[in-house]
Amino acid sequence: MSSRGPRVGRSIAEKPATAEELARRLHEAAEAGLAVFPVGGGRAAEMGDPPARDGIELRTTALDRVLEHSQADMVVSVEAGITLEALQAELGRSGQFLPIDPFHSPGHTIGGLLAAGWTGPLRLRYGSPRDFLIGIRVALPDGRLASAGGRVVKNVSGYDLMKLHYGALGTLGVIVAASFKVFPKPLQDVTVESTHESLVDAWVAAERALAMPMPPAAVELFSNGRVLARFLGSPDATKRMVADLGWKAVDAAAWDLHSKSAPARWARIAMPRHQLRSIVDNLGADEQWWASPGTGIANWDVAGGADGVRAVRTAAGAAGGSVVLLAGPSEFRHDAGAWGTPPATLHLMRRLRSAFDPNHVINPGRFVV
Repeated sequence: MSSRGPRVGRSIAEKPATAEELARRLHEAAEAGLAVFPVGGGRAAEMGDPPARDGIELRTTALDRVLEHSQADMVVSVEAGITLEALQAELGRSGQFLPIDPFHSPGHTIGGLLAAGWTGPLRLRYGSPRDFLIGIRVALPDGRLASAGGRVVKNVSGYDLMKLHYGALGTLGVIVAASFKVFPKPLQDVTVESTHESLVDAWVAAERALAMPMPPAAVELFSNGRVLARFLGSPDATKRMVADLGWKAVDAAAWDLHSKSAPARWARIAMPRHQLRSIVDNLGADEQWWASPGTGIANWDVAGGADGVRAVRTAAGAAGGSVVLLAGPSEFRHDAGAWGTPPATLHLMRRLRSAFDPNHVINPGRFVV
């Protein structure tokens, strides 16, 4: 699926071949008073508010090398422009993988995924990439390349600056490389499904799956009453859990198909997990959505306009959650607001932005600050 929508506010597209060249071009643009829009695979190009001003587009896709892969230490270091699919293929030859399965796939780059902070169903078992990111390198508007973390798992000295860049849409620096802890591929990978005419029954089924002695690695519930569960582990334990649950086995390709989901008007609802159902149930009978009940996240295919988003955002906020727009036309994102009510930490975020990018060169207007 290709990236949607025009490149609003973007003119010249440049594709640096090295991290040093990217840093230099970023600095030249900053000196010239131009904005810079970093682009990896373009899958999150419509996330955030519309750009505040024109500028140039810096594409990272030429930075696509595996820098180091230590199978024994279970770590990998890559350039930011490598696609998730290429990285998984490299790791797969050693029986390893990264548990990242974002929607609007394929085509995500590693740098783009980190900058956008997107996750998928496997977050239930493994957490987000933030949890197994161990090192990062970024280009700054002053032309320098800065590193945080390292290439080893036991790297705990100093401030954990690399986590600041996760989900910041590149506003603190353009990610040019990253290092991760990797995981062994499971011995068994089984997917089962259950379908229900009533959403009440579907929610009950999902909670039953989550309460198994060996919980699934992923559970997804859909607005049509379908529930998917994925069990990873030893053959004996997986076989026992699947038998106890009693759902129908389906092809694992169901997850590949699900990963392509990318509504034209797309919002992510994040809630305390036990509050998620109350928000999703009130979206309306005609609304389409899918949810991860175990993590408190729902993805909403917004059928209405900005007023509907604001109403759901108000209800979610009152219950301790949030609604963020992941895609949509510029006018829709402008009217609804991509981020909602600013967080209480906004003053700290502004100070950080001023420290890393004082002239708001990178992605101006798109992020919260």
